[in-house]
Amino acid sequence: MTSLDDRFAAAMGQLLGPDFPDDIALAVSGGGDSMAMLYLAHNWTRVWGVRLHVCTVDHGFRPEAAAEAQLVADECAVLGWPHATLRWHWDGRGNKMDAARQGRLDAIGQWRGQVRHVLVAHTKDDVAETFLMRLARGSGVDGLSAMQSRRTVAQGFDVLRPCLDMQRDELRHYLKVLHGRWVDDPSNEDDHYDRARIRKLLPVLAAEGLTVENLAATSDRMGRAKEALRLRAAEAWDQIGTAPHQTGDLLFARDGFEALDRDTQLRLLAAALQFVASAEYRPRAEPLEALLDRLLGGGAGTLHGCEARCERAAIRVYREFAALQGATPHKSGALWDNRWRICSSLQADLPDVTVRALGEDGWQQVAQRPQNAPPFHAARSLPSLWQGDNLLACAALGVGSGHTTDLWPLGREAFGFRQFLLSH
Repeated sequence: MTSLDDRFAAAMGQLLGPDFPDDIALAVSGGGDSMAMLYLAHNWTRVWGVRLHVCTVDHGFRPEAAAEAQLVADECAVLGWPHATLRWHWDGRGNKMDAARQGRLDAIGQWRGQVRHVLVAHTKDDVAETFLMRLARGSGVDGLSAMQSRRTVAQGFDVLRPCLDMQRDELRHYLKVLHGRWVDDPSNEDDHYDRARIRKLLPVLAAEGLTVENLAATSDRMGRAKEALRLRAAEAWDQIGTAPHQTGDLLFARDGFEALDRDTQLRLLAAALQFVASAEYRPRAEPLEALLDRLLGGGAGTLHGCEARCERAAIRVYREFAALQGATPHKSGALWDNRWRICSSLQADLPDVTVRALGEDGWQQVAQRPQNAPPFHAARSLPSLWQGDNLLACAALGVGSGHTTDLWPLGREAFGFRQFLLSH
């Protein structure tokens, strides 16, 4: 039987080989899975000479977390690798677990420096548990697909999962053989959490044939189906989609969109909402289906920080004006709404210049609009420069003489919606 060390080496070879980077980061909580990954990575570096950088994120949820981070730091000192404890605190807004997940990525992104790849210790058990959790929520093919072994996140680094083909029991056995140290997170037994309840059900389900192996295999098959459906959606986009770079909107030719199968319609709409809102996750299935029905009926609706509207010839997805309230100080090179780069050459002697959505007052100040200007309902969300109550510039409406100011998307590649479809 192939050893875990050999399986880990094979996984790393598939993820990064044959030319490995000089440095790799690891996110290690102190739990059994992540500590086993630390020892596996340490043993692997003896052959490949890669330097490891280890971090532990303390969310501040439990008083024991500080001691767990110290345990990881102590083991890293023994193994000879640098360790950092990253602290993140929940502000009480939104879903606690979702916020923690996002906060963890943000903290790692700020810590990692120039290191591109960050290893996390998700296992085959995690794949099976996630499958069941999403099945209970009524997820479709995308939600039931297995975790990707490699994923680029918005914070600019790649998350690698080299332990996806390993089970939790195997990793615990590996730790015991090595006399390794780890801690058991009590939240894994807390029935307030969906995952803890699902984890307790796994032995019962296994007796009926729903083993971790079988659930993970089904999730893998869903992943293959998802890739085929992604390609179908990308081909449909090539035929019916446009993305005017000056407005940041996405448009689907109405007749072509209505002729598509429903799964492709939902896939295009979900990706458009996620893309335009710069959201990490796609919208939930039920409100997405309801919005699609309104659009196919000739109507409009808001979802996920966007508005979608059925116009005469196209279905337009654009940023929701209500999600863009408030002005920010003008600063050339800064980001607005997470996707527009302010590239203004306004003279420094113009005081109190701000950036905000155009709104109705800005629309009324534009005497002549370009022939290809977006309609009012979409134009309200355009980025614009202001001095007090006076509109200075709005590139999409031709306001601002010459190159006085331009607000462009974050790189032309940001409007590669086809690539977005294939990778999300």
